[in-house]
Amino acid sequence: MEYKLIRSRRKTLGLEIKLGEIIVRAPLRCPKREIDRFLISRADWIAPRLAASKAEAEKAAASPIGEAEQEKLKKAAREYLPARAEFYAQKLGVSFGSITVRCQKTRWGSCSKKGALSFNCLLMLAPPDVIDSVVVHELCHLRHFDHSPAFYADVLSVLPDYRRSEAWLKTEGLALIARASP
Repeated sequence: MEYKLIRSRRKTLGLEIKLGEIIVRAPLRCPKREIDRFLISRADWIAPRLAASKAEAEKAAASPIGEAEQEKLKKAAREYLPARAEFYAQKLGVSFGSITVRCQKTRWGSCSKKGALSFNCLLMLAPPDVIDSVVVHELCHLRHFDHSPAFYADVLSVLPDYRRSEAWLKTEGLALIARASP
């Protein structure tokens, strides 16, 4: 079984299926045989999810977003996102710098230590509550430049249904990302 291995200082093995690929996250010194045993023990979980993920990735690849559509999405995002960021910044009591919009294949948004926000134009294809969840997520990084419990407490104080939007991005959002042109 082929997989992408990501080693880090984590303590446990983790498994993810993304865009038709198996991703294993493992502790730095975890033996390969232990990783292989882990995968074999999860084969019943992996098989249906991998098949569905591959089908979704193929479907998305069949309808890529071209440059003209990307430019329309960027324009729409530049018009829409600043107002949403301002609305939630007031609720959170934070201020931000510039807003940049790009078409990215790996991120929905980011926040620099100087307060510059960046968003993926593909967000404009997501439901409004999902867009707001990314905006709030990035604004909360102005208070907490991490994903600590305090960070999530701030996010959830503004958006109690945040976890539902986060789940949407992990499932439906993958198909949007897959459509982005290289």
